[in-house]
Amino acid sequence: MFAQLSGRARLTFGVLAAVLLLVTGVAIGYLIPVLSRPGDDSVDAGFARDMSIHHAQAVEMGMFAYRLGTTDDIRNLGYDIAASQQWQIGQMQTWLTEWHLSPTSSKRAMAWMPDGQNTLQPDGRMPGMASDDELKKLKSSTGKDFDILWCQLMLRHHLGGIHMAEVAAKSASDPDVRDAAEKIRQSQSYDIAQLSEKLKDLGAQPLSS
Repeated sequence: MFAQLSGRARLTFGVLAAVLLLVTGVAIGYLIPVLSRPGDDSVDAGFARDMSIHHAQAVEMGMFAYRLGTTDDIRNLGYDIAASQQWQIGQMQTWLTEWHLSPTSSKRAMAWMPDGQNTLQPDGRMPGMASDDELKKLKSSTGKDFDILWCQLMLRHHLGGIHMAEVAAKSASDPDVRDAAEKIRQSQSYDIAQLSEKLKDLGAQPLSS
């Protein structure tokens, strides 16, 4: 049948076929990322939302150390934690924007993790997060007392958040999320080692809970 068409008809048919292929390709190129991006109830979205909140407190506490720490080690560690985790918050919020998802959720924190809600503190705080009273006490502390309390609170904070990163590194669907979560796990493991050593140097112990 195609051989019986005139030259002009063949050209027209070829152009239409090319346009159809182009449109199909564009449609597929659009639909694949839309269909594959994480959904509202995904591990990826839950991690990005909850870790952003968790990180925000670490940024606040890190800046306390930068301003109030009595040694260069404490001040530098506080600044490094604040700077790195603020950057990570920006990364996670960018993901949510790209996925066309809200930065917040009506669900309770940790709902994306297996048994995650069972790890919440009685007042709903995520694991490791300091209470308002603890933050007030930290801000009013000075000298060695500040250094000790800051190391204790930040160590507990990292220990609470590292499990979230471990789950996302294994279970998130987006490879960029898995990679970022693994990097968070590694960096916080390094910080935990430093904080533990500093507490020993200060003659203090980690908090019991």
